[in-house]
Amino acid sequence: MPFRAVVFDFNGTLSDDEPILYAIYAEIFAELGRPLNERDYYEHLAGHTEAEIFRRWTGRDDPELIADRIERYRARVFDGSTVDTEVRASVRYAAARGPVGIVSSAAREEIEPVVAAAGLAGVFQVLVSAEDVTRGKPDPEPYERAARLLGVPAAQTLAFEDSEAGVAAAKGAGMRVVGLTRTLGAERLAAADDLIDHIELAAMERLLA
Repeated sequence: MPFRAVVFDFNGTLSDDEPILYAIYAEIFAELGRPLNERDYYEHLAGHTEAEIFRRWTGRDDPELIADRIERYRARVFDGSTVDTEVRASVRYAAARGPVGIVSSAAREEIEPVVAAAGLAGVFQVLVSAEDVTRGKPDPEPYERAARLLGVPAAQTLAFEDSEAGVAAAKGAGMRVVGLTRTLGAERLAAADDLIDHIELAAMERLLA
């Protein structure tokens, strides 16, 4: 069955920013007396909602701490450079063939400036962010909502994800999932339908052929 829509996770997928996110969480958690090493971040936290990350590591999801994390992130990615040229070309290629969207555990206020700085403002018809759902990834709600907004059956939608939680969410909604192995590796994303190291135009052409 041909795909009629394409949706992308944001952190680590559209935006190659997981190392940046880790550095920010490590700073904040160190300040709180709860040091975080890289292994623990990728093993236990990457891909989850903001509130869940703070609950898992500090036992609370203080809105002020979350706002601080978002502000530190915005200060480091304001130029859109975490969205590389191959990703930009791939998104435009997909958008020329059907609606495209973003489905993310991140806040809208940190997604939109990066997308705009990358020159992709107006390309995405749908943005489902953390504040748009009551249950975040790995629950399928974010992807189910995206399918409704796009007006395309989930079975005819291709999703790109870089985390186990994201793959589970998209699969749970009934989408076919491409896992990006650069964040967690191929073994942890084995539940995805296809695996690639990063998004590039040649891969997008193959997947949408």
